[in-house]
Amino acid sequence: MIWAGIIGALGIWAVGWFINTRLANGPQSSTRFVQLLVPIIFGVTLLLMWEWLVRMLEVSAVILPAPSVIGERLMQEGPRLWADFEQTVIKGAATGYIIGGIAAFGVAILADRSEFLTRGILPVGGFMAALPIVGTAPIFVKWLGSDWESKAAVVGVMVFFPILVNTVAGLRDTTVMQRDLMRTYGAGYWPTLFKLRLPAAMPFIFNGLKIATTLALIGAIVAEFFGSPTVGMGFRISTSVGQLALDMVWAEIVIAAIAGSSLYGLMAWIEGRVTFWHPSQRK
Repeated sequence: MIWAGIIGALGIWAVGWFINTRLANGPQSSTRFVQLLVPIIFGVTLLLMWEWLVRMLEVSAVILPAPSVIGERLMQEGPRLWADFEQTVIKGAATGYIIGGIAAFGVAILADRSEFLTRGILPVGGFMAALPIVGTAPIFVKWLGSDWESKAAVVGVMVFFPILVNTVAGLRDTTVMQRDLMRTYGAGYWPTLFKLRLPAAMPFIFNGLKIATTLALIGAIVAEFFGSPTVGMGFRISTSVGQLALDMVWAEIVIAAIAGSSLYGLMAWIEGRVTFWHPSQRK
């Protein structure tokens, strides 16, 4: 059975490799359809290998459930998974992301006007970014309670520093000649900020926002390990592990992965529309 499982998995991989190679090197390789189809086939190949090996090697679901078992759990637990998603992603992660991003942007504008504040806030922000979430999350739970407010606070602290650093760096990205030209036109600080420096800083700002999307979801889930009402992705993962319901754990992981990828993709899409003039966005 072991050799049959290994040989079958290698056969599945070979078929997927052959199809993707033909598509990637074919005459239609530059089309949007093929560019989307290649990663889909790669992912399906990995899932088929996973399913085959688990079935052939008779791996216990307590150790590693098959993708079909995880999919079945996703279908059965739809309402519960949606409630967990709403609690963790919509209330905790999204709220903290918005609050942390607005705070970071405001502080970056203040720091841009004060060299003293810049020299002081960046080291403090670096210190805050280095704080372990497993240490700060219980503190916020004690301060703000076990509901989503404490998770939003944890997320806000986590996303604050990367957005702040990237925004400050972006505001300083303009050249001396560009700033002198604005002064020649008689532009003060605010016209220069809105017409020159903020547009030039947009690639940096979106870089920080994209980094913060993954941090927000991780922070909200981990914070729920230290106190949560009987709902939430982190709560469900911790309790399901204790119950040896690994299929439920993987179902939550799948939802988290889809949510994180979607948020990152949304931010990248907005970046392409806002910074269409930047060389990195030109086709």
